[in-house]
This record gives sequence, structure tokens and C-alpha cells, in this order.
Amino acid sequence: MAHTDHQTMRRILRREIAGTIGLLTDDHDFRAMRRYSSFAFDDHTTYLRQVEALLKSRAAQGSHTTLALFDPEEYADFCAHTGLDPEAPASRTRFTAELAATGPTIPYDGSPLATLLPALVDEAVRQATWEYATTLLTRLGPCPTCGEDIGRAAFTRSSDLLVRILDTAPPGDRHLVCSVSGPPDTLVSVLHADDTEGTTELDEAEALEFTSVLALGLAANSPGGLVMRISARDTTDRVYGWRLRAGGLEPLTASEVFDAYCTDVESGDLISPESDVDYSTPPDLGDAGTAQRHRH
Repeated sequence: MAHTDHQTMRRILRREIAGTIGLLTDDHDFRAMRRYSSFAFDDHTTYLRQVEALLKSRAAQGSHTTLALFDPEEYADFCAHTGLDPEAPASRTRFTAELAATGPTIPYDGSPLATLLPALVDEAVRQATWEYATTLLTRLGPCPTCGEDIGRAAFTRSSDLLVRILDTAPPGDRHLVCSVSGPPDTLVSVLHADDTEGTTELDEAEALEFTSVLALGLAANSPGGLVMRISARDTTDRVYGWRLRAGGLEPLTASEVFDAYCTDVESGDLISPESDVDYSTPPDLGDAGTAQRHRH
């Protein structure tokens, strides 16, 4: 009887333990892992099928699983730094545990892996963009005359601008895109702000990344822009935006926002305009949107 009770308790505990699975999301990373003889899979499709079966099995048992992005190059560096044997499965488990604590992750919610893999990659890109923007903001250092941290001041201003942009937007679900040009790459950040019964719902990680990228454009006076699309039931979608100019936002005309929205940010290629979309000028942001240079 006692033995049975112990087994029952272990089963209960197993259901309450959250696990993390490090996923090889593409063929390139999968081939890189095949250099290790202890890695048992020969085919990426079979590997993903087995992972999905394991995820479904854990979910059926009531277990929560987190998906992390497994990067073979980062794994090799991790093993070299820690002195772990990269051939040992326990080393992969240790690395995956580190990913759960520090890397991009998403929860397994029962969706197909074909849906979850792009979401995981998007999360990794978002985290990398945020880290890069934050690093550049930090490097701006203090104002040479007053000592104020330029990056921190820009982040505060960016946060205020985002609040004002959302407050002045008409009702509906908002899709914001901010792009900042500069060496070596153009940074692009996307923010979804859903309108639920008059309340704006934001993803915290998205909002943090978006605010950081906008702050970088404001602080560095980099060329860039911000475009928003509002979608509401029974109404035509509305699109408007601003260009980054001298530490502030300058409204785009309807024709300028049309050009901006119908051009691929990264390639510069034209994108076919959509029908039934209203390209317009943005609401007045008041003093919040006025261009401000950092000056003392």
C-alpha cells in the first residue's frame, strides 16, 4: 500500500514538473548536430515528428513543456566554456536548462510544431533585436554637458510616445512597425496592441523591444519611421505613420504613408497595395510628438 502511494505521489509530482525541450528548428542546425555520434536522429522531419509526439504525450499527462531554440554553435561554445563533453546527452540537457533561464522560449500549447516553430524563431529575433538595441543605447553614455544618461532619457521619451500613439488611435486592433536605419543593419520591430472591450492589451516582451528600437532611433537621430495599421470590425482598415526626425516624430502625409507601407523595409522592393485600406494622416500627438534634440 505504501509502495503504491509513493508511485502515485511520484506520478503527481511528474505532472507538476515543467520541462524544457531545445528545438533544432531548421535543416542547417540539424545537420550541425549530426556531428555528434550520441545524437540519434538522421532525418530532420523524423526528428520533428518524434518531438511533436513527445510534446503531445507530456501534455496528455498534464505536464507543461517550454520550447527553446537550440543553437549548435552556442552549444559548442557552452561546452568549451564549461568543460563539458559535447557528446554527452547530459551536456545537452544542461545547455537546454540554461536556455530555459536565459534564452528565447515559448510554451507548448498544443498547436502544431509547424505553427510553433516560426513563433519560436520570431521570439529569438525579438530578443536579439532588444539586446542589440539596448547595447547601442548603453554605448551612447552620458550627456557631455549635464551627465544625463542619453539612452535612458530616450527610452523614457519613447515610452511616453508609445502611450500617446496608442491613446490617440481609433478603436481596433493596432499593428505597429518601427524601423530604424543605421550601421550595420536596419532594425525592425513589430508591436501588436489588441483592443479588448476598450482595453489595450500588449505583449510585455514585444513592447519592451519596440520601445528600445524607437528609443535608439530617437537618441541616435537615425533615419527611420513608424507605421500603424488599425483594424476594427465593419470598418475599413486605417494606416498612418510618422518619420523619425530630430528626436521626435513628424507626421507622414497620406501619400508618404502609402509609399512606406507598400515598400519592403529590408529589400526596398515594392509591395502591391491592398484594396479597402484608408491611407491617412495620423492624429495630433500634441507636445509629445514634437521633435526634441538632447540639448543643455
